[in-house]
Amino acid sequence: MGMVLGILGSGSGSNMQAILDAIDSGTLDARISIVLSDHSDAFILERARQRGIATGVIDCRGFKTRFPEEAQQETAMQLKAAGVELVCLAGFLRLVKRPLLDAFPQRILNIHPSLLPAFPGLESWKQALAAGASEAGCTVHFVDEGMDTGPIILQESVPILADDTAESLHARIQVLEHRLYPAAIRNLS
Repeated sequence: MGMVLGILGSGSGSNMQAILDAIDSGTLDARISIVLSDHSDAFILERARQRGIATGVIDCRGFKTRFPEEAQQETAMQLKAAGVELVCLAGFLRLVKRPLLDAFPQRILNIHPSLLPAFPGLESWKQALAAGASEAGCTVHFVDEGMDTGPIILQESVPILADDTAESLHARIQVLEHRLYPAAIRNLS
């Protein structure tokens, strides 16, 4: 049996879907045992429920962006109880710190839509366009205490075209993300 994954997400879950597609096609030997979100109405939870995957909502104590320590402790306990070996952040918009990092040392991955260390933080494809960069891309990296600063596992670039809009560039980066994330997980198994 392959590696047991736990997914944390805040949005639609398209990267989780890419991981599921890789599992379904036999190119990734893994299974997702639990999906947790900080938004009770996030579509990622619906995607998981449709597949019969256990779900849960992270109680962030009313904070809009912070990930309180108690919530991280509860998240770590839920992931451990589900037998998770590798945690994948899939559009999870809160900064992971201790105690969650301590519970899964070098076992939490994130995918970021830029060629890190360039353009960390939110909407990095827009940052790349605004800076006049010639290329953008995505990076799968281990999560550490910084914002998009952990060791890089895989990275791939796309050229920025003269007529690119934020939307067209982001769409091309997402195609890359959906290929790169399962590949990075495969590299670690």
